[in-house]
Amino acid sequence: MDASEKVRENRARRTAALQGLALRKSRRRDSRALDYGGYWLIEGEAKAVVVGDLWGMSLDDVEGWLKRDRRQVPIVRFIPSTCSIR
Repeated sequence: MDASEKVRENRARRTAALQGLALRKSRRRDSRALDYGGYWLIEGEAKAVVVGDLWGMSLDDVEGWLKRDRRQVPIVRFIPSTCSIR
């Protein structure tokens, strides 16, 4: 991960926190794994995934979702059973 990507990730974490969410990144180290490098937005104490499917989403998608017009995009909750997103 280069410095500019780390800056983007940190900015997304701060933006998510302002919206009451937490940004989580896949802990996988195997680049062939389906969820390698994936991100999820997690909501509150229930640790429910607000957005991000089983394999997560890209950092570009996270930034876009955090900047969306909240009146037009519904929140989709998904509680994974096999993801490693602690």
